[in-house]
Amino acid sequence: MADGAFRPFETHLDEAAALRILRETTAGAEDGELFLERRRSESLVFDDGRVRTASYDASEGFGLRAVKGEVAGYAHATEISEPALARAAATARLAVGDGGGVMAPPPPGTNRRLYADADPMADASFGVKIETLREIDAFLRDLDPRVVQVTASVAASHQEVVILRPEGGLVSDIRPMARLNVSVIVEKAGRRESGSAGGGGRYGLSGLIASGHWMGVAREALRVALVNLEAEAAPAGVMDVALGPGWPGILLHEAIGHGLEGDFNRKKSSVFSEMMGKRIAAPGVTVLDDGTIPDRRGSITVDDEGTPSGKNVLIEDGVLVGYMQDRQNARLMGVQPTGNGRRESHAHIPMPRMTNTYMLGGDATPDEVRAEMKDGIWAVGFGGGQVDITSGKFVFSCTEAYRVRNGVVGAPVKGATLIGDGATALQHIRAIGNDMALDPGMGNCGKAGQWVPVGVGQPTLLIGGLTVGGSAA
Repeated sequence: MADGAFRPFETHLDEAAALRILRETTAGAEDGELFLERRRSESLVFDDGRVRTASYDASEGFGLRAVKGEVAGYAHATEISEPALARAAATARLAVGDGGGVMAPPPPGTNRRLYADADPMADASFGVKIETLREIDAFLRDLDPRVVQVTASVAASHQEVVILRPEGGLVSDIRPMARLNVSVIVEKAGRRESGSAGGGGRYGLSGLIASGHWMGVAREALRVALVNLEAEAAPAGVMDVALGPGWPGILLHEAIGHGLEGDFNRKKSSVFSEMMGKRIAAPGVTVLDDGTIPDRRGSITVDDEGTPSGKNVLIEDGVLVGYMQDRQNARLMGVQPTGNGRRESHAHIPMPRMTNTYMLGGDATPDEVRAEMKDGIWAVGFGGGQVDITSGKFVFSCTEAYRVRNGVVGAPVKGATLIGDGATALQHIRAIGNDMALDPGMGNCGKAGQWVPVGVGQPTLLIGGLTVGGSAA
């Protein structure tokens, strides 16, 4: 890979030739672009006292797209050259057919910068990163004799994109990403439990691997593990569930967010199709998708079509008011793009995707929310889950949860799963806390085989009548 900034029209392609090929490819089309990308990433995992994996990856390439109606022709290559571009054009052009389309207006420009351009992998040397992970391992083992295993990892990536439009517009973005994660296993009387913590965002690694930060992350992972070490078997049945602030917003993201993406609604495969302007949630529920929050994991200065990201209201006081749109779906639905056209890499076609999706806070304190519970579960942390992204039906496992009776938080419980569907859960929200928080920066979202980084958030919520799966008699 070449050193220095990614300037493909200085090092790989003649810009005038590339624009000529792009215009020939999209003649008679309604949209299209040339997406060029260079990405570098690294990951270090320190497990049980030794380096388990140390990886570095570097890639570059382009994706060429021509769009007409509901059809998109797409071709990509890892070789950025005029011959490769010409070959890709022959494939992408097939979607245009006999032409007849009118090119959509270009995305608006922006001078906004939501994150720094600095390469997060250059913040610290390889040796410093390894030594930090070693210190985390030793710190946790010294902190509590019940610790039997520690896994600590750091990951960073640096993505540079350049988007050339048929009208000649040129958009570029440099996207850093860094993350620290700590997992710990504790043992007592033959029983083992685990806990994890971590996060990151669009900035360098230096702040994450500073001792003042990683010690807090390590302590939190240990706290969760020790809570689970004393947990009782979770009850089963239909009961009230209070969700904690921050990361539990992943349930909102999965069970509701995907159903508000434009393509599912254009194809009428979402439970929220044809519900615009109608009440779909309890009063007081306001949900946004906001890609404009500085330095957040899900934020993007511009999306992967060149549209500036937006702060988009999806549900306002319980009423559906907006979907998340890329350019193609927005045009087909007669609305404006919202800056949600995202792709995993140059080898993938863009589609409507979430950025940072969260619910606004209400007026109740967290204690007041929990005080309304007669018998239920307070779910603070979530692990894996399964979701039907069109119907919103979900099953989520809790990594930290507590039994609540008559408003009093009792013993921690383990093995709790939450079962329901997003549309019903929205209607059954009975109380909204004033403690809205975003997650610490650890979300990844999958759709149609593509993965992109996202953020989630919410306040403490009380949902009535969720099915809780557990093993208590």
